[in-house]
Amino acid sequence: MTPDLHVADLHPAVDDPALNSMNFLNEVAQHYPDAVSLAAGRPYEEFFDVDALHRHLDRFRRHLADDLGQSPAQVHRTLFQYGRTKGIVHHLVARNLAVDEGITVDEEAVVVTVGCQEAMFLVLRALRSSPRDVLLAVAPTYVGLTGAARLLDLPVWPVAGGPTGVDLADLRAQVRAARAGGLRPRACYLMPDFANPSGASISVADRRRLLDLAAEQDLLLVEDNPYGLFPAGDGDRPPTLKALDTARRVVYLGSFAKTVLPGARVGYVVADQRVAGSDGTVGLLADQLAKIKSMVTVNTSALAQAVVGGALLEHGCSLVAATVRERAAYARNLRHLVAGLARRFGDPSPVRWNVPAGGFFVVVTVPFAVDDALLHRSAREYGVLWTPMAHFYDDGAPVDALRLSISAVTPEEIDVGLDRLAALVTDELARRGAGAPVG
Repeated sequence: MTPDLHVADLHPAVDDPALNSMNFLNEVAQHYPDAVSLAAGRPYEEFFDVDALHRHLDRFRRHLADDLGQSPAQVHRTLFQYGRTKGIVHHLVARNLAVDEGITVDEEAVVVTVGCQEAMFLVLRALRSSPRDVLLAVAPTYVGLTGAARLLDLPVWPVAGGPTGVDLADLRAQVRAARAGGLRPRACYLMPDFANPSGASISVADRRRLLDLAAEQDLLLVEDNPYGLFPAGDGDRPPTLKALDTARRVVYLGSFAKTVLPGARVGYVVADQRVAGSDGTVGLLADQLAKIKSMVTVNTSALAQAVVGGALLEHGCSLVAATVRERAAYARNLRHLVAGLARRFGDPSPVRWNVPAGGFFVVVTVPFAVDDALLHRSAREYGVLWTPMAHFYDDGAPVDALRLSISAVTPEEIDVGLDRLAALVTDELARRGAGAPVG
């Protein structure tokens, strides 16, 4: 078949490994429907409720009429017509942030987006103003961030993460190295709570040091927080960077995919940074992001926003209150997975893993390279899926680790998946002559 186009004639990013990774990770489970998936970071499906969609939609409709004073014609227009670019639940998002996170923000600083992925894209598009601009990102990095940066011709410079979540000395060194090379570091992207993929969290003390460093180096921080509501313990959740931010250094990304409904595809960005216009006026970064959004998605689905808005209203705008069952399920699964790893890979096994304080992900380190070919063999011959950690690094080097997700499985499925993973690891160690057998 004669091609009509060649990939070399398209934007270079379409053939970039980061974009290939996103599609691969989203679709690999479809090729192995009988395999237990410890790969997908999707929310738990047991609590999905079709009746809740109608209830939440009706609750938001009544909010428009009773609380906001809209006439029947205005309510219909709000729900069925093209809508406000910044969104129609921005005021509820601001209220939720105040209730759950102690973040006080002007509702006009909120832009409701088509998932958090669009929020990332809008922020990076706004910040990339010249070929000198670079983005710093804590490694390993969520592949959706890397891919979005590729589409915008914005180079990503890795910053060491490690068990403490971010190496502050390396962040300072990377900023200085970039500037010494004539580049302009615009921001540093990071997940302070139970990061994807590492599961690492940043201590409160280091969060304060990070904000001080950002002020010292005149750097924005892009805080992505999809998992912060899901600690595995009973203690207080640490404050977000944005809650500690007194100098508008933090652009905050949020999502309702993990807390309300992934199918709604509703996220948001809080961008309260002040921007001086060419005419001398001063507005919000959110206003600039809304201009970009108007040319990308025009607006976020009003019906999807209404479902999310109704869910917020039903729980007094507290997602902590709305996700009690989910938090318990994820904490149970995380404990079950970690205990299961200990039973199957006890000493003297060369297999190691981290123990996150919450969230969806655990990283398992093995004494051999982990790649997509091994993943396919794992799914085909052993019936278990996981994610190669190499997808979350940008240098193409082999990585001897894999990511396990606990979010979309039951404890029984975790046991089956770990039994199958242990069989794979045992066979790989024997085949490669590496280390002692696993338990």
